[in-house]
Amino acid sequence: MDILNDLAEDLKLLGDKTRLTILTLLKERECCVCEFVDLFEISQPAVSQHLRKLKSSGMVKEQKRGQWVYYSLNIADKPHVKAILNLTPDANTVLSQLNKPSKAVCCE
Repeated sequence: MDILNDLAEDLKLLGDKTRLTILTLLKERECCVCEFVDLFEISQPAVSQHLRKLKSSGMVKEQKRGQWVYYSLNIADKPHVKAILNLTPDANTVLSQLNKPSKAVCCE
């Protein structure tokens, strides 16, 4: 396993603003796909594509509950990702920048 290659791939994923924002929001709590669709105002397939990339890199994990899939951070083995997320704003600041209420939509 090439550590520099893995780092480069992770940093490439973090270079996308939507994916970085998703990870920033997941710092505080797990979220459902439908919440991200509402927050970013993009299609569900587009959100799912971002989440698929993050999941395949091992940065997020998913848990199915009924018909909904919830995502949470999975970066215990990625100190470089933790370091970057320590520099990102809190969820309320991000939601404010997106002109969204601090209370996110929920599928349940």
